[in-house]
Amino acid sequence: MSQPSTFSFQRPLRVAVVGSGPAGVYAADILTKSAPVASGELTVSIDLYDRYPAPYGLIRYGVAPDHPRIKGIVNALHKVLDRGDIRFFGNVEYGTDLTLEDLRTHYDAVIFATGAIKDADLNIPGIELEGSFGGADFVSWYDGHPDVPREWPLEAKEVAVIGNGNVALDVARVLSKHAEDLLVTEIPDNVYQGLKNSPVTDVHVFGRRGPAQVKFTPLELRELSHSRDVDIVLYPEDFEFDAESDRQIQTNNQTKTMVGTLTNWIAEQPEDPAEFTASRRLHLHFLHNPVEVLGEDGRVTGIKFERTELDGTGNAVGTGEYIDYPVQAVYRAVGYFGSALPEVEFDHRRGVIPNDGGRILDAAGTSVPGLYATGWIKRGPVGLIGHTKGDALETVTYLLEDLQDLPAASAPEEGAVVGLLASRGVQFTTWEGWLALDEHERALGGAATEIDGVVRERIKVVPREDMVAISRSVHAEAHR
Repeated sequence: MSQPSTFSFQRPLRVAVVGSGPAGVYAADILTKSAPVASGELTVSIDLYDRYPAPYGLIRYGVAPDHPRIKGIVNALHKVLDRGDIRFFGNVEYGTDLTLEDLRTHYDAVIFATGAIKDADLNIPGIELEGSFGGADFVSWYDGHPDVPREWPLEAKEVAVIGNGNVALDVARVLSKHAEDLLVTEIPDNVYQGLKNSPVTDVHVFGRRGPAQVKFTPLELRELSHSRDVDIVLYPEDFEFDAESDRQIQTNNQTKTMVGTLTNWIAEQPEDPAEFTASRRLHLHFLHNPVEVLGEDGRVTGIKFERTELDGTGNAVGTGEYIDYPVQAVYRAVGYFGSALPEVEFDHRRGVIPNDGGRILDAAGTSVPGLYATGWIKRGPVGLIGHTKGDALETVTYLLEDLQDLPAASAPEEGAVVGLLASRGVQFTTWEGWLALDEHERALGGAATEIDGVVRERIKVVPREDMVAISRSVHAEAHR
């Protein structure tokens, strides 16, 4: 890539980042630390927008509350935004509160980092039955997403989770875990009450291929064994390895670790099912391809799978053998999918904004000056946090290369967009507002600790209107 040219304006480069999850925060951070900025050749002014009143995106609303790595990621994002050189505007909806024309007027460049929040489809008969759910929707519920119902129908004793990625294991672990063991997390009270009353006894996780082809990580797998009073049940007939499996085990340490963990578990488990003594069981099934969700009177009563076998390349093919499992709920966790954005081209097949290395493309495949994408909306919902940093670096590098060709904003003053939002009655939140909400949630946790005797670092505030009111209270105090 060529060296970025010097920005020709006699003012800061104004950049809007839409989305305050890791992808958006990393892009903003990398831009502030880029070579021309660090050398003093260029100054930047960055505003970070989010549709939610609080920052952090899927780190707040898409990761299970009992994940130990959450704190580390949140702390890193907090440090970036707490420096004060990146403004945060929460509770601002792109496309309504601010349009693309508005962003073009106030900023020289726009980076979309809106991620992927919807469930990918699973097109099999019966998937629409009552009792069939999207895993991402369930994650949003137990993470206290402000825009989902407060209640969740936890009525099933036997549950199927379709998928072999990290989200599938998160869903299965939360469903099978005892609610009181989640009190030490930031779980909202309505979620605790719902899980506490769940009658679940058995959660089945199904993957289409074998143990060597799973998409979850060793950390996710090990966390399953930490659940109190939950037995993990494995099945010897599911442990099939082909030539490609052997190659992956020998050449990939992560695969080797996961296969080793699974084979150790199955070697140590009781041969007699009656010897499993926990009140709940989490079953891991491999070589199962879902073909139909079964139901009666519009409700889920079971699920049908075709047994598969590996074909020597690590892929699975059907065997013609079918098996039914009686379940009363089905959760599909086969991936996330991006959402189209107003006035921006969208690839409805892949669920991403068409782009070339982060430069957004129009319908003709031509890059649109000043518009960029990063994160999952750029490359699809794959990869971990490290990949997100690489995405951001690539996108920012291209943005800097394009400096001389950016369409200059006609109203670049920092205060102009604040006035615009206020004139439209947008109840936007700020970083100072987030700090107030953060303090409030921690205080709720402290109060609950005194009552329950269980250390609770925070309790999430769920209703959007409450989040906004608490966040904006700091501004009301400042103007008294």
